[in-house]
Amino acid sequence: MAEFHCEKDNDQARRTGAVMSLPIYLDHNATTPLAPGVLERMTFFLGTEYGNPSSGHVYGRTARQATETARAQVAGLLGAQPEQVVFTGCGSEANTLAICGVTAGRGGHVITQATEHPAVIETCKALAAQGIRVTVLPVDEHGLVRPADLAAALTGDTMLVTVMHANNETGTVQPIAELAALAHDAGALFHTDAAQSVGKLAFTAGALGVDLLTVAAHKFGGPKGVGALYIRDGVTVRPVVRGGGQEHGLRSGTENVAGIAGLGTAAEYASQTAQTRPHQLATLRDLLHRLLVEALGDRVVLNGDRERRLPNTLNVSITGTVGGKLLEAAPQIAASTGSACHDGSVGSPVLTAMGLDPARVAAAIRLSVGITTTEAEIRSAATHLIAAAT
Repeated sequence: MAEFHCEKDNDQARRTGAVMSLPIYLDHNATTPLAPGVLERMTFFLGTEYGNPSSGHVYGRTARQATETARAQVAGLLGAQPEQVVFTGCGSEANTLAICGVTAGRGGHVITQATEHPAVIETCKALAAQGIRVTVLPVDEHGLVRPADLAAALTGDTMLVTVMHANNETGTVQPIAELAALAHDAGALFHTDAAQSVGKLAFTAGALGVDLLTVAAHKFGGPKGVGALYIRDGVTVRPVVRGGGQEHGLRSGTENVAGIAGLGTAAEYASQTAQTRPHQLATLRDLLHRLLVEALGDRVVLNGDRERRLPNTLNVSITGTVGGKLLEAAPQIAASTGSACHDGSVGSPVLTAMGLDPARVAAAIRLSVGITTTEAEIRSAATHLIAAAT
C-alpha cells in the first residue's frame, strides 16, 4: 500500500508522524500528482503576487512576466518558439480552439479517427451538425490508423486532419509524422491531441510535422484547469472565446496566472527529465506486465500495440474476469477499466473500435504508472491483482 499524508492534515501529520494509507495509484493517464516545484510556484502567484497580467502597474507586470516565462518553458519542451504557444483553460479547450478555430466560417471536410478522445470526437460531431463533412477513419486491431486509409480519405476540400498522438486507454502511439505529411501533400492542416504524450515521450512539434498540438497540464505534473495549444507560424486560427483579446487575441479572458506558472514549471521539469523518464516508466510498466504473465500465463492479453505505445501504459484483459469487478476485488489499487461504465459492463469504445471481442473488451483494465511510482508498489499491485483474478 502507498502511504501519503492527507493534504489537509499535513501539519498534524508532521507533528505526530501519522500517515493515511491509500491505494497504490496506477491511474496516471487520468491525472498526475504535481511535479517538483509546481505547488510552490503556484502558491506564490495565488497569494503573494496576485496581479492581473493585463494591468500596467508593477503587480500586472510581475504576473505578465510569469506568464511569459511559462510560455517559454512550454515552448522549450515542444521545441517551439514562445509566440507559438497559446494558453487555454484545459486540453479540451485547446482541442476546440484548434478544430473550430481552423474551420470556423468555412465549409469543407475534416478527418479524424475512431479512437480519439471525446473532446475531439464530440467537437467533430458538432461540426457535422453545422454542415461540415466529417470522415472518421477506422483503426486496426492495435489501434493504429493506416496511412493508406488517410490517403484515400483526403480530398481537395479537406481543411484539417486531427489524429491524437497517443491513446489515453491503450497508449498506442500513432505514426503522426507520416500522417501529417500525407495531409500536407493534400493541402490540409494537421492537428494532434498530445495530452497523453507530452512529458512521457521526448519529441518536438517540428519533428512530428504538425500544425497544431494540444497540451494538458495535469497529464504530466501540472495543475488541472490549464492547457496550451501550439500553433505553427503561418497557420490562421480564429478565436473561440472572445472578449479582451488576451493570448494574442486567440483566447480572451484573464489568464490563470497561477495555473500557467504551474504548467510552465511542470514543462521545465519534463524537459530536464526527458531523456530518463521514458526508460524509468517503461521499466515499471514492463515489470508489472511480466509479474502478471508469470502468475496468470496466457490469461493476460495485451491490448494495443506492443511496441508503439506510451512507456507508462499497460492495458490488459485477464481472461475470465470483468475489468470493473476485478478492480473492485483489489481495492488496494487505484486504476481504471477505460470504460465509460464504472462496473465495466459496457465496453470501451476505443477497444470496440479496435475490433476486439466483447469478452476481451469487458475484461480490460488500464494500469498507468508515473514518476512517483516505485518498484515496491508495482510488486504489491501485481500481488493484489493476481489474487483478485484467481
